[in-house]
Amino acid sequence: MKSSLKLVGDRQRLTERQRLAISRAACSDESMERRKAHCVSVEGIANERVIIDGFNLMITVEAGLSAGPLLLCRDECMRDLSSVHGSYRSVHETDRAICLVGELLESLRASSVLWLLDRPISNSGRLAQKIADIAAQNDWPWNVKVVFNPDAEILSLPGVAITSDSAILNRVQTWVNLKSHLLEQYLPEAWLVDLRNS
Repeated sequence: MKSSLKLVGDRQRLTERQRLAISRAACSDESMERRKAHCVSVEGIANERVIIDGFNLMITVEAGLSAGPLLLCRDECMRDLSSVHGSYRSVHETDRAICLVGELLESLRASSVLWLLDRPISNSGRLAQKIADIAAQNDWPWNVKVVFNPDAEILSLPGVAITSDSAILNRVQTWVNLKSHLLEQYLPEAWLVDLRNS
């Protein structure tokens, strides 16, 4: 991917942001088929335990709420162009993003929800507390953990994963494309760039 992206990017004189968009939208036919085969419908999480890749979900929903560009990728996942380089700060949209996720999971009747946040990212503890507080206010059956390696936890625990992280999607047993459903249902006016056939 890295060498191909450099070759195409240099030839087409793409900016760094354009290259990032391509890298997030692209995947091989094999990966795409594997992801589709292990994806369950949103209705399929009823009475199931779900495990949320916390920063992965939050940052995309925050981007959608703040009119940031969202990419509809080849594997039908929604991804953003933001990045967390060791630090995270809550924004104006954070509480609303948490509430939207909660409202949707409640309507889909997930039996329990486990949020996993990356301990090495600064302010992960504060976000965990914010998520826990909002869940308590709404009587949502949520548990929030700050761990060193959320990817490994998601892959080892039973439950349906909520993520668009390619490394996880290529290995996880079951996942749900909750981001796309949430954005279609709650944020139909979001800035969407369709790169599925690019």
